[in-house]
Amino acid sequence: MKAIQFGAGNIGRGFIGAVLARAGYELVFADVVEDLLKQINERGEYTVHVSDHNSYDFTVKGVRAVNSGSAEAVDEIATADIVTTAVGLRILKFVAPTVANGIAARKAACNEAPLNVIACENGLKASSQFKELVYAQLSADVAAWADAHVGFPDAAVDRIVPPVRCEIPLDVAVEEYFEWDVERSSFAGEVPSIEGMTPVDNLLAYVERKLFTLNTGHATAAYLGKLKGISTIGDCVADPAVFAVVKAAMQQSGEGLVRKFGFDHDAHFAYIEKILKRFSNPYLRDECDRVGREPLRKLAPNDRLVLPMLTAKGFGLPYDKLLLAIGGALHFDNPQDPQSVEMLASIREAGLEATVVKYTGIDASDPLVGEIAAAYKAVEQL
Repeated sequence: MKAIQFGAGNIGRGFIGAVLARAGYELVFADVVEDLLKQINERGEYTVHVSDHNSYDFTVKGVRAVNSGSAEAVDEIATADIVTTAVGLRILKFVAPTVANGIAARKAACNEAPLNVIACENGLKASSQFKELVYAQLSADVAAWADAHVGFPDAAVDRIVPPVRCEIPLDVAVEEYFEWDVERSSFAGEVPSIEGMTPVDNLLAYVERKLFTLNTGHATAAYLGKLKGISTIGDCVADPAVFAVVKAAMQQSGEGLVRKFGFDHDAHFAYIEKILKRFSNPYLRDECDRVGREPLRKLAPNDRLVLPMLTAKGFGLPYDKLLLAIGGALHFDNPQDPQSVEMLASIREAGLEATVVKYTGIDASDPLVGEIAAAYKAVEQL
């Protein structure tokens, strides 16, 4: 069995790649960072440091790497059983041509063994989005062949993997907890048995449960904490004022999720408490600048701030703390982040309300625009 993992960064190595390797897959990384590729090919292994209340190490061995845009990557896909990504939603379009060429190569080689392509990204229906990008590169006959032999099951992924510096650069630190839920019905062929991957039937519920609980709370902590001059998530949730808003925002999002998907209320609120405990993990120093990066993506209509707010509002539930999270995001100031630079320039030049309309998808006539503007001011007083 062979797996190709696009993205050899911390999540690729510390989460998805590690799960696949421990399940017995030959693991090949595909990336564009030549120094990283060289390190992987020279060492052939790396250590995952589980840094949590229960801490331990394990080594992932026998790995190699190819350039993700190379003919070698295409050849690897032609004989792979599974392709996974951990590159970020906006990078998938650059990976799509290689995967498309790999599928065409499988057809040319008459390799009809099932191939499953799973985009392990923070976003709704990431594999479905990736499938559209890949199919746009396929000829009609290859696309028809792929319909019969290639699956693109959507997934929900959850593990905090901060950029902790290790003595050996390839090594990576992770929290112990993780979830990898994958849509059962979209697999090509039999669903593979991979310890650590859970096939599920109602994936959307799992995706939104994670995105609008973990990611909503994570982003809220980062944006409000940074506004107060706090640098790490652990220190953010140690601040009583920030913690109160983070917990309440997660609970407001949770009330909407309970109504939308029929989750057990007590179980979901216990899940919220578990996530809050993960935020305070003293062994992982997760930076607000990392968690808050790309604020425009996180302010999008279907992402972790706006959609849970709209869901709560739609059920007639309180959403004021989610408004504060949005207000905090609009303050995010990191000159190294192009989206932060773009957002703040828009606020200066076009005005706050026009910026809200432009990036959140909320109609200019909707009273929510004014409510967000009020939250933008209120969050400054936390």
